[in-house]
Amino acid sequence: MTTDILVIGSGISGLTYAIKIAEHHPEIELVLIAKDELLETNTRYAQGGIAVVSDFKQDSFKKHIKDTLIAGDGMCEASVVQFVIEEGHQRLKELQEWGTQFDTLKEELHLTKEGGHSEKRIVHYKDQTGLQIQEALIKKIKSFPNVRCLENHVLVDLITDHHTKTKNKKCYGAYVISKEKEEIITIGSKATILTTGGAGQLYSHTTNPAGATGDGLGAAYRAKVKIQGLSYVQFHPTALVPKIDGATFLITEAVRGEGGVLKNKHGKAFMATYDLRADLAPRDIVARAIAQEMQNTHATSIALDCSKIGKKQFKEHFPTIYQNCHQLGIQVPEQSIPVAPAAHYFCGGIAVNEYSRSELDGLYAIGECSYTGLHGANRLASNSLLESLVFAHRAALDSKTYISEEALSDEFYENLPVWKGNLEIAVEKMEQISDLKLRLRQVMTEYAGIFKSIEGLEQAETKLGVIYQESQSLYQKLKLTPQFCELRNMVSVAYILIKQSQQIKSNQGTFYNADYA
Repeated sequence: MTTDILVIGSGISGLTYAIKIAEHHPEIELVLIAKDELLETNTRYAQGGIAVVSDFKQDSFKKHIKDTLIAGDGMCEASVVQFVIEEGHQRLKELQEWGTQFDTLKEELHLTKEGGHSEKRIVHYKDQTGLQIQEALIKKIKSFPNVRCLENHVLVDLITDHHTKTKNKKCYGAYVISKEKEEIITIGSKATILTTGGAGQLYSHTTNPAGATGDGLGAAYRAKVKIQGLSYVQFHPTALVPKIDGATFLITEAVRGEGGVLKNKHGKAFMATYDLRADLAPRDIVARAIAQEMQNTHATSIALDCSKIGKKQFKEHFPTIYQNCHQLGIQVPEQSIPVAPAAHYFCGGIAVNEYSRSELDGLYAIGECSYTGLHGANRLASNSLLESLVFAHRAALDSKTYISEEALSDEFYENLPVWKGNLEIAVEKMEQISDLKLRLRQVMTEYAGIFKSIEGLEQAETKLGVIYQESQSLYQKLKLTPQFCELRNMVSVAYILIKQSQQIKSNQGTFYNADYA
């Protein structure tokens, strides 16, 4: 298969980019790859909203920039922070024009406040902002005849000089595998856009869906593309305990913005002892404080006291949280919600410039799989969807010019090599793949989670080495499957994260090594 542009990932980054190209350039053909159905992405689970300056009487770009720089703990790229925040308002308008609904109050956008923000600026739709955005974008993308969507296909590898035996230092598309037929398809493209999200599934507890296994990061690593800042993993402070149907459910930060208070096992509000901003401190500080309180009191969770929020207000603003808590027998807001930190967002990723270009020609990365410099060492709440919108727009502008200057012939892309690998699979080996994933999560959670140490990282590297050898042994014998693709990527991303963590010699933002405290 060949196309002008290949978009891998169907969240806000991929869909926004594809809409931008399809709407303004009907002559350009796009293929969009979704790992599951189009709706099942990280974006779908984003509860909070989008951080955008809307109330210019009370708020300002200057304030939002300052808040972002403080949260990033000295590691943000100031120029990137400035243009993302200043361009965000226009990108939000486009999202509304495409059919996305947001909550309003007296015909103005209803704004909430989250940790690290000095003003109310979070634009939202109840506690289902991501789902609302995802549904609107899917409806829009389906209206374009020049976009072909392939659902239930998993990225295997990027096609580079390694496969073509050329020396152009370019990306020529990708190999993807069908979940249904388990067949590997070769897709040639003039530009390849990675919007594959993060890798929360490296950890035992994550707010990410099952598909967040670092597919784009793993493929980029094997293609020798620069990956930066992967050690800075944000743990969301408040995930519901226990899981629901085996999945970790997020309790949005906006609950604390509306008056929720964190209390330890003894009923004491503790955040003020860790930070002057108390319950609305940046996420890295709150997550560490909760983890420390849990350790100190030998508890498996802490309490989020929502009693200051009226029942009517809670049900209106947080209907999904209300429903899920009641499903577990937690009568909110009268009863506190048991919560604990969970892996949430990767601040690092594929290094890109201000137009989402990676160092490999023809390869772009947008959203959580990229490293733009916006988040630094810790992401300010609700800046992620903002980043996706702004960089999708910029990537669309740049890639249109890039593909118009493509020198390689259509015949070159039509004759890319097919995937070469084993064709047989032993069913009994599938259990080994699941076991290796489980062991990897346990290693990362114990040694490379919120708290790290020099010795712990060394143990993590050793244990991961054993997992790698076992997975390589399977790889030599078996046909590649979607499940095995995920394992390959998880091992690759875990390795980069551990090695980069060993190189960091001071604590900043989400990175905390107890030996440097």
